[in-house]
Amino acid sequence: MKTSARNHFSGKIVSIEAGAVNDEIVLKADDGLEVVAVITRASTASLGLQLGTPAFALVKASSVIVMVDVTSAQVSARNAFAGTVLSVTKGAVNSEVIIGVSGGAQLAATITNQSVDRLALAAGKAATAIFKASSVIVGVAD
Repeated sequence: MKTSARNHFSGKIVSIEAGAVNDEIVLKADDGLEVVAVITRASTASLGLQLGTPAFALVKASSVIVMVDVTSAQVSARNAFAGTVLSVTKGAVNSEVIIGVSGGAQLAATITNQSVDRLALAAGKAATAIFKASSVIVGVAD
């Protein structure tokens, strides 16, 4: 499958917490990251999600927030991955920031050049990639 989402995690479902309208899904990616998603109960059913189901999670780079000097306990977003900036590619207005995290995973974020400068982002700097569980799209192979 090809998508325009810069962040693609393949793995298996390791947790499903059913709610009245939405379910919280945890996908353990092949690289070890645990990505939390909130999707409708109808989506959980239509995708046939169960513990152990092979699945994938997609997150657009524009949905990823980059922070420095923060821990996951300081943010409300369920997905916060500390790591190191691998690269910053500046464009006319926005930059693509690639953050390497545990297990060799890489997260891409698209943020403004002003934010890159304000946070002094450069290769080698510690940074955290953050995204809300509601920003995660879950899918399964046909």
